Amino acid sequence: MAQSNNKRLYLVDGMSQVYRAYYAIRGLTNSSGLATNAVFGFTMMLRRLIATEMPDYIGVAFDSPEPTFRHEAYDRYKATRGLMPDDLVPQLAYIERVCQALRIPLIREPGFEADDIIGTLACQAEAAGLDVVLVTNDKDMCQLVNDHVRVLRTERNSEMRWLDAAGVEEKFGVRPDQVVDLLGLWGDASDNIPGAPGVGKKGAKQIIQQFGTLENALAHAAEITRKTYRESLQTNVDLIRQSRELARIR
Repeated sequence: MAQSNNKRLYLVDGMSQVYRAYYAIRGLTNSSGLATNAVFGFTMMLRRLIATEMPDYIGVAFDSPEPTFRHEAYDRYKATRGLMPDDLVPQLAYIERVCQALRIPLIREPGFEADDIIGTLACQAEAAGLDVVLVTNDKDMCQLVNDHVRVLRTERNSEMRWLDAAGVEEKFGVRPDQVVDLLGLWGDASDNIPGAPGVGKKGAKQIIQQFGTLENALAHAAEITRKTYRESLQTNVDLIRQSRELARIR
């Protein structure tokens, strides 16, 4: 994203950052023995973000507990995820109170994931002339990156890494507009999106780089040199297309 005078909207992927804080900080409790590691880490992330980035606007999006259209389309969606850790559950209410205390809007919509809320708000904000920063570590959000939308990731040691269009291509080997096709082949283990069996990250990148789009790859699957990749695309067309649609942010 080129230097811009536009006002900036920062959209925080709530649960992505909550889990990152929870696993990064262990053994932190209050005087009553209540775990506070996620609350502390999430609060420090927000304070640092506000202090260093000075956003014009900011909001935090959270998933809703209800099933989404993805669960209706694929009943195994997120089926491999375990239950939320017992000591994290009570911290969520305090995290919401932190957002309220900082006067940061908390956005949740029944039947929708935070990804889709963020995607919708990002499109609306861009149309209104804002630049948008997506604060998340989820790779599927990289499909939203363009000239006015960037991703800000928390790396190890709490370092922040910007991903613009060039950064997405450097990290994943494809352009932002190709990310959803990449995920159609690669899948996403964290969401139990299967992708093309036997292809994986490396194979998915090679195929999208060679053919440009998923549909072109499926149409020319016979030209793929590696037998396992070729046969996977030829015999799993419906599964691959379904995986792409599950990964697509609406």
